[in-house]
Amino acid sequence: MVDPVTKYVRFRKNGITAPGTLDGDGETVRELRGDIFAGASETGATHRLSEVQLLAPCLPPKILAVGLNYRSHLGERKAPEHPEIFYKPVSALQDPEGSIVIPAEATNVHYEGELVVVIGKPTHNVSVAQAREHIFGVTCGNDVSEREWQNGANKDLQWWRAKGSDTFAPCGPVLVRGLEYGGLLLQTRLNGEVVQKQVTSDLIFDCPTVVSHVSRFVTLGPGDLIYTGTPGHTRKMSPGDLCEVEIEGIGVLRNRVVAA
Repeated sequence: MVDPVTKYVRFRKNGITAPGTLDGDGETVRELRGDIFAGASETGATHRLSEVQLLAPCLPPKILAVGLNYRSHLGERKAPEHPEIFYKPVSALQDPEGSIVIPAEATNVHYEGELVVVIGKPTHNVSVAQAREHIFGVTCGNDVSEREWQNGANKDLQWWRAKGSDTFAPCGPVLVRGLEYGGLLLQTRLNGEVVQKQVTSDLIFDCPTVVSHVSRFVTLGPGDLIYTGTPGHTRKMSPGDLCEVEIEGIGVLRNRVVAA
């Protein structure tokens, strides 16, 4: 039996933060109480989407990401033999419509539009087949990256600030459960221009393979995020730019770029 598609949100209204689901009309939020990963129930309250502030759809205990996972992004580099994983700190999380803040010393900050996997239950040493049952859903993400700190002449030993500066992990606007995520169109737009366009079926390592690999070494838990890699080429963003990551069936993650 195919699970119905459900769009989960996390929102703030009148100083109160709550989870919810988005109605089929896309304009109404049904408020929930409880943990969406453990079972949440409707409160009976509804809100117009235009009247709430959408937040990152969950608060992840951990954020991981995959590098070099589309051949279009490899350039001259050899395809990896297994998923190449790195961490982004939870403090890098940013809400949909929140600002991407360029640090004062940064000179070359790039967008990276990505499909993001959300883990639904404790996941340790699972097979690829088992991993599918541990993926709660998917959302949009932007793995914001400072290329000089990552790869420049004076690059850091670790990607702690190149990939992990505050606001460098926007995600949302919704967390979609029940969506077949293996062949979705991903597009990134910078000031309305399409700068990345690819389908998720082109991932070198698909979502279950990534989850299985990570789980061999790091136990994943409900709400953990895995950014699955970016396609094609990226380029510098500047204060005033508007970056949008759109994934078919999920929606548009929209963030304005500002200077610190």
